[in-house]
Amino acid sequence: MTLDFLDKKHTIAGAGFNRWLMPPAALAIHLCIGMAYGFSVFWLPLSKAIGIKQNLACGAEIGFFAELFVTTCDWKISTLGWMYTLFFVFLGSSAAIWGGWLEHVGPRRAGVVSALCWCGGMLLSALGIYTHQFWLMLVGSGVIGGIGLGLGYISPVSMLIKWFPDRRGMATGMAIMGFGGGAMIGSPLATLLMKHFETEMDVGVMQTFISMAGIYFVFMMAGAMTYRLPVSGWQPANWIPPVSQTENKMVTPHHVHVKNIFKIKQFWLLWGALCMNVSAGIGVIGMSSPMLQEVFGGQLIGLSKTYSELDKPELATIAAVAAGFTALLSLFNIGGRFFWGSLSDKLGRKLTFMVFFVFGSALYLSVSGSAMAGNKMLFVGALCLILSMYGGAFATVPAYLADLFGTQMVGAIHGRLLTAWATAGVLGPVIVNYMRDYQLGLGIPREQVYNQTMWILAGLLIIGLICNLLIRPVDEKWFMSPDEFAHEKHLAADKIHDEEISADQTDDMVTSTPLILVCTAWLVVGIPLAWGIYKTLMNVSKFFV
Repeated sequence: MTLDFLDKKHTIAGAGFNRWLMPPAALAIHLCIGMAYGFSVFWLPLSKAIGIKQNLACGAEIGFFAELFVTTCDWKISTLGWMYTLFFVFLGSSAAIWGGWLEHVGPRRAGVVSALCWCGGMLLSALGIYTHQFWLMLVGSGVIGGIGLGLGYISPVSMLIKWFPDRRGMATGMAIMGFGGGAMIGSPLATLLMKHFETEMDVGVMQTFISMAGIYFVFMMAGAMTYRLPVSGWQPANWIPPVSQTENKMVTPHHVHVKNIFKIKQFWLLWGALCMNVSAGIGVIGMSSPMLQEVFGGQLIGLSKTYSELDKPELATIAAVAAGFTALLSLFNIGGRFFWGSLSDKLGRKLTFMVFFVFGSALYLSVSGSAMAGNKMLFVGALCLILSMYGGAFATVPAYLADLFGTQMVGAIHGRLLTAWATAGVLGPVIVNYMRDYQLGLGIPREQVYNQTMWILAGLLIIGLICNLLIRPVDEKWFMSPDEFAHEKHLAADKIHDEEISADQTDDMVTSTPLILVCTAWLVVGIPLAWGIYKTLMNVSKFFV
């Protein structure tokens, strides 16, 4: 059996191909791997996999490493959380390691490997649940699935930037919006499946993993097989590149090789800017629910009580309100990816990042004042805007990279940059969690423990602002020479038969592909996404009741 159809040379689009088929193909993969954000929905049921009705706790003699292999007691939720940690460690590392390989073999092969890793990892995790071997779950979803996350995340980036040179931010924003929205679909779907499969003897998680792996595999393979690349040098009709139109020095027509990227200061400045933005945002995401409950306490349900004064039923009621707040934040996180990515096409990437840092730091500083004044709406509004800019940074940064370093190896360079995400995934939660514990240890009331934390997060954004301000056009010495560029295009199997493409290849390519195919592709990803948004809005409604 030959796999030649996965080769990059077989993914080059012919004349008349409709570029608007590519965003739903990218969404088909990102909406699946985005379930990584929603895996916490499995923690509580898995913590009762043996006890069924309640957790069958391990003895004190069972440490973390023994818990990887023990079959006679249930896993702790803190142990299960390591799977979530491994997701993002391997997402960043695999994207960095195999980004160059992706540029050479093309997005289709990388997308197929991503589907095999992500869905195969879920099947291996299902085996781990069946045998009650947690190490199998770590290897399956954590390591193998994490590799699938990394390859799936970056696989469409370079492709979309090549198809949408006129709308780089919008195109990558649409795809990366899917990664943020994956949990909106996956979490309620997983909940429904677990309820369907659970019995008096089984919590239903194993069967849910198997079912979701099958569903995701179909969607991801469909997306990967739809991937196409434009012929080298393709441009939309009547579009003038911004460099020749405005002499914008921040947008280069040249290309940097990924092997040199760690030597270039602009890369590290952008790395720092992204790391600071993500650190500030991810710290809030991880503590959003307890923060709202501890800051406002009984005010959330019309009582003049602090959090410590609430009884158990009242605590359960405000927890439901806080769940609606968390769902609201997720909507702004997702919407911000498309909104800010699209706006960056108008404002430019550097100015858009300046807005993130200046406006974001002001919002962080306002949060403590809103909390002290007991103004819930201002508090919530500020955090919603902050989360929109957190998501917006992920959507805007691939286009920022293409502007600075060219499009030839932007996928590989993006993979290297995602190490900033892995760093932020540790830095942000550590700052928020440990500052909270430190403040509580000093005897500060719960409703005030986040005030200094907000100042620290604002400080992180100021550091990011400085990094962004220092970014200048890349020195010409780092760009590939014409011979180096030609050699890289040969290695990357870029179409090489330009002469076989007819002159109308430069048309806008919107009308030749059957419109029904484009509409069907958008419906296939749009209907699940709309269902996920509906379910999320139902949770959001609890916040406003």
